Amino acid sequence: MKSRQSWAELYAFEVDRAADTPVFRQIYLQLRSAILSGMLRPGAKLPSTRELSVQLGVSRSAVVSAFEELLAEGYASGKKGAGTFIAADLPEPFAATHGGNKQRTAVAKSPVSSPDLGGFVDVTMQSDERPFNLGRTLVDARTAELWRKLSARMLRSFGRQHLGYGDPHGMPELRKSVCDYLQAARAVRCEPEQVVITAGTQQAVDIVTRVMQGSDRQVWIEDPGYALTRLALVAAGAKVCPIPVDQHGVNVTEGIRRAPKARAVFITPSHQFPKGVVLSMARGLELLAWARESGAWIVEDDYASEFRYGGRPLASLQGLDEAERVIYIGTLNKALFPGLRLGYAVVPLSLVRAFMTARYLMDRQPSSLCQTVAAAFMEEGHFAAHIRRMREMYRDQRDALAAALGRRLGDYLTVDPPDQGMHLVAYTRRGLSDVTIERAAREHGVVVRAMSRLYVDAPEQSALMLGFSGYPHQIIAPAIARLARAFER
Repeated sequence: MKSRQSWAELYAFEVDRAADTPVFRQIYLQLRSAILSGMLRPGAKLPSTRELSVQLGVSRSAVVSAFEELLAEGYASGKKGAGTFIAADLPEPFAATHGGNKQRTAVAKSPVSSPDLGGFVDVTMQSDERPFNLGRTLVDARTAELWRKLSARMLRSFGRQHLGYGDPHGMPELRKSVCDYLQAARAVRCEPEQVVITAGTQQAVDIVTRVMQGSDRQVWIEDPGYALTRLALVAAGAKVCPIPVDQHGVNVTEGIRRAPKARAVFITPSHQFPKGVVLSMARGLELLAWARESGAWIVEDDYASEFRYGGRPLASLQGLDEAERVIYIGTLNKALFPGLRLGYAVVPLSLVRAFMTARYLMDRQPSSLCQTVAAAFMEEGHFAAHIRRMREMYRDQRDALAAALGRRLGDYLTVDPPDQGMHLVAYTRRGLSDVTIERAAREHGVVVRAMSRLYVDAPEQSALMLGFSGYPHQIIAPAIARLARAFER
């Protein structure tokens, strides 16, 4: 009994409730540090979540969340009826490399400089499956079974094209399928030779930054906007110019006033991230005219175009481009599932060779195995059917989430259900801080994202972003009940 009571004291764990870091995150980081330093040895048993919550004087949900993070990342394993244990297969060199002060000092003295990426969202949060994290998808039993069958069929044949290096452009059959789909669904003007297969929109953005030549690489970004695009541009040495977004989308007139000679603009016109507004036709035409006259590139990130819940998908900006100044990028990772790691870029003919060269130098080629299955899935009509089914499912989940928020938190939030996309925005009332709510929600097992974090220069709005696409109908109401308890605190 004594050893159980002194466990937290033995490892000198501390929780600072005044810190910006959520309590569950503090517990997780301290446990991880003890594991990596060798203080907690492989195979050692952790105390129960109830015991540790009492010892640290914190809520049990915070400890449960910390343990879930350790389990998800492989630092610990659970044995039914026995408890939670430090993973037994962590190699000694791993702990030694990440452990002592000596190694940390060496890293601190490294002469290699890196850009300031302050405000970067911890990548471990990207894999957090708790509701209502962003970027989650679902596949129904039909899609899962079809994918298994197509994968088995591909492996049985296992052609010679999988035994050597392939085309960095992507496999011809997949490029043709993507081209046919975009022409029909998004009015994109393209031929298969203009399609370059990527690992997703993030890699496409990275390739664009490599293709842009010259030392003065000034670019527009939306404010607020997608943080990973901004950080990728900063890491590449580009000079970002934040342009405010209103109910009509990015303010093109203001962009021209602030940076008339910008080399490129990165936008999400059909469903602006995070606000969800659509770029008006007037502004779209204004943007195309400016790009044509200035020689700038428009990078159209169409990350969630498949999921429009009121009418047909909107026509792409690229389809209106007569001067070939638009680079259109999209992803199959959100349309299907993020683990697929397949996306695409539709590139003006003048840029195709440069794009392919950059793709080859950074990653040589996409996986031929995944491409073959994806191409068959699209060619045989399964992709269109999958999108129709998911669109209905996600619409129901959106409506259930909006209704639950209205019932439980209508006094605190103004909910704006979107016509498109995979998340909704709930604006706070009564001067509530979205950052404070985000922190409290995580302690109650719920992930909501503070929209105010995504602003650069524009006046911040306090709002919560809640993903609905990856969460079955039956878990939405209980999760909102937990979120309501966070508000009550």
